[in-house]
Amino acid sequence: MAQSQNSIIDWIINEGWTFSDKKAFTRELANSFLKAGVNVDRVRLTIRLLHPQVMGYSFTWDSSKDSVDFHEASHQMKETDLYKNSPFAAIFDDQAGAIRRPLYDPNCLLDYPILLDLKEEGFTDYVALPLIFSDGRRSAITLSSKAKTGFSTEELTLIYDSLPALSRIIENHALKRTASVLLETYLGKETGNQVLSGKVKRGDGQRIRSIIWFSDLRQSTTLAETMENDDFLDLLNTYFECTAGAVLENGGEVLRYIGDAVLAIFPVGETDLCSMTHKAAQNAENAVKDAFERLEKMNMRQQRKNQPLVKCGVGMHVGEVMYGNIGTHERLEFSVIGSSANEAARLESMTKELGVPVVVSHQFCALHGGAGWHSLGSHNLKGFSNKRELFTLVQ
Repeated sequence: MAQSQNSIIDWIINEGWTFSDKKAFTRELANSFLKAGVNVDRVRLTIRLLHPQVMGYSFTWDSSKDSVDFHEASHQMKETDLYKNSPFAAIFDDQAGAIRRPLYDPNCLLDYPILLDLKEEGFTDYVALPLIFSDGRRSAITLSSKAKTGFSTEELTLIYDSLPALSRIIENHALKRTASVLLETYLGKETGNQVLSGKVKRGDGQRIRSIIWFSDLRQSTTLAETMENDDFLDLLNTYFECTAGAVLENGGEVLRYIGDAVLAIFPVGETDLCSMTHKAAQNAENAVKDAFERLEKMNMRQQRKNQPLVKCGVGMHVGEVMYGNIGTHERLEFSVIGSSANEAARLESMTKELGVPVVVSHQFCALHGGAGWHSLGSHNLKGFSNKRELFTLVQ
């Protein structure tokens, strides 16, 4: 491959693209600046993402410790004075170009609070530069120097000339990270990983032996009809934080939201005697308790606001489900297929009939060990032959 007259560009093109670890990438990028003769003492890469909670993150290399620090910023950060009075707001929101502040100059404009901090730490020069992606979105890189007279014209030229190549590398990383995050957010972690690993054809899937969780909001039609749309949406989101949030916090995976219902799994081992199975059963029990504790706190807030109270039922069963791609060739969905999932839904329906918040199958109790659960007797489940012994949590 032909070499350019800029060794930073050569490193980015020939080696930089191989780094999946962005901490290591940032460290080696800083080293490439140093090897090219750029007197840099701090490098910060700030990468913006499409993410429901996170605005972006940054990697900061500092020569004084030769390590890279990681920092994540939520969307709420944009509302803070720290962000509004930073060079990043100028670059991201105001579409500013290069921002350079020669701190060694007594007359240097110190228009960002970060500059005062840098000057106090002994830095003599600061430059912030946009990394412009192919669609116009921006990330950024900042470089700070402690050299007596900061960055020379030649050093700045080397830095500026490397930006197009660096932007492509960072854009590629941001796209991969965004794809992973969005797939995890909308499909779930395991499903998202399956899609990224290539399971995208109709019929692709796997059999999973698991504890199946099915929860459903009570009187949702009445709530939807009597509440304002925005209020009902807020209620649903808070309700899902209670139910799906408890599942995720306790090691489960949410597979689907079906209206106001949650379908989730806690994968178990191949035999009923393995430790993974007992742990999954305990995790599922903890998730149930956690969910109802959250709902209780939610209802206390609802009561204070004179808003309707929220109730739900949970059904859990153990069995094998087929989880895979179904649909048309043009529109596919990862979904759960199998009688075990249907049985979990039927168990949830029994919570209304039996007047308890949670109903589980005898198979679940057998895996769990049964402590803390008591029998509700044998009952018929709609669509299933033979009566089944059902259990609920001891109150």
